[in-house]
Amino acid sequence: MLDPTRYFDYAATTPVDPRVLAEMLPYFESNFGNSHSIHGYGRQAHAAVDRAREQVATAIGAEDPSQIIFTSGATEACAIALHGVEVAAVSPFEHSAVMEIAEARDFPVYAWNGELIGGRPEFSAVMRVNNVTGRVLCHPDTASDRFTDATQALGKMPFAVENDAFAALSAHKIYGPKGVGALYARDPESVNPMVIGGGQEGGKRGGTLNVPGIVGMGLAAELAGEELDARANHAWSLREIVLGELARTSDVVEIAAGAGVPHILGVAFCGIHGETLVLEMDALGFALSAGPACSGGDGEIPPAIAAEALPNGFARGAIRVSFGVLNTPDSARILGQSLAQTVSNLRALGQP
Repeated sequence: MLDPTRYFDYAATTPVDPRVLAEMLPYFESNFGNSHSIHGYGRQAHAAVDRAREQVATAIGAEDPSQIIFTSGATEACAIALHGVEVAAVSPFEHSAVMEIAEARDFPVYAWNGELIGGRPEFSAVMRVNNVTGRVLCHPDTASDRFTDATQALGKMPFAVENDAFAALSAHKIYGPKGVGALYARDPESVNPMVIGGGQEGGKRGGTLNVPGIVGMGLAAELAGEELDARANHAWSLREIVLGELARTSDVVEIAAGAGVPHILGVAFCGIHGETLVLEMDALGFALSAGPACSGGDGEIPPAIAAEALPNGFARGAIRVSFGVLNTPDSARILGQSLAQTVSNLRALGQP
């Protein structure tokens, strides 16, 4: 049986908070109405969506709940944000949800030398927290209109949309359900919809609303704000335990050291393959990753790792440890010890 205290892949997804699940359940059962129906059942569902919209807006400092457009997740939110943009400068650290659009449309990519540098872009697309390394990023001061992928920022660091034209959010990174996210749009009328028909979300995103998921996202966003400090302190303590155990290992670097959020720890080991290490740790009951979950273990070095320009021999040995509420000091200590021993064993065997 899997031990949830050994799950260290919270950047891939989180368990649903029991409080969030309890909030969602009535909207699968007794409160099952379509939020666009005009009868009592529909009005009940519509009110729940309105409340969730307010909760998400409050969590990110939006001026008005109407600036929140619910989507199927952050990937869709990223696509909508970039759909109507002629050209955008993007960071080299972006998730594939942004980077693949940039590559398909020949968007320029910022150079990186410790900070993002480039020209004077009219539209800038930069993630706030990198999903692989935890590095905190900022738009260049020269950027005018800004799109921020805040998927890994909400609930992990103070975040507000005061300088953003658009921002993408996801529920399942903050102990909410999978399959629901949101796009913040400073001016909703500027949104160029990709899915039309039905008129939902003010005509900005067609399709029957996932009312239970939206309700869950609303409460998850509210709790993420209320419990930000407690969750961060917990993650910091676990991170230090793991790093303390890894200090006994040679040829290891902490990626984005001193420039990341506490919840995501990127480390790279010289002379081994990160995916091999992840599989060996899985055999010991630990869940880690060697990159974004959506990469599917394709063996390629994630762009975020390549952009870090690690010393020779380290890039392929990069892994991600991400912390959450079910991890304990004991499980973190055993993780660190097991990583150190497994790395030693792989090197002794000459296994890449």
